Amino acid sequence: MTDLTLADISENMRDIDFAMLTTRTEGGALAARPMSNNRQVDFDGDNYFFTLDSTGTVTDIGKDPQVGLGYQGKSGALGMKPLFITIAGRAELIRDKARFAEHWTKDLDAWFKDGIDTPGLTLVKVAAERLHYWNGYDQAEIPLKSSGGRAESSAIEQTEEIAAEERESERDYQ
Repeated sequence: MTDLTLADISENMRDIDFAMLTTRTEGGALAARPMSNNRQVDFDGDNYFFTLDSTGTVTDIGKDPQVGLGYQGKSGALGMKPLFITIAGRAELIRDKARFAEHWTKDLDAWFKDGIDTPGLTLVKVAAERLHYWNGYDQAEIPLKSSGGRAESSAIEQTEEIAAEERESERDYQ
């Protein structure tokens, strides 16, 4: 089994433009929607997405900041399997123009005509707490430790605690 590191995941995520961001609604239902990372991926455990204050995304996160992200990469050459990544994390709503400017790309102008001055513009930051990947051959959880909002890969091999959680999760699905 070849375990990927957080740096490997970051490199692979460069080719994945969209994530499915899942939130919990006020009534407890799960709601998912595609969100673009604008190919700005120097993944260190934080994900950033732009949206508007008037969206269900912002309403949901305001009530429950625990979110999930799902990424799917393309299939590779010669029948290689695609990469799947799931991230569980805590979302933060940012309404600071200086922070907008740090993450703004020209492509966003198509969605937000007034750029960082768009009324109601909100930056959603998702700080990863758990990251799991499947690449068609191997799968593992990359242990993350929160460190000032940034994740650090602590070990390549899965810990006993993570392995036990996976066994428990697999039993739940059987």
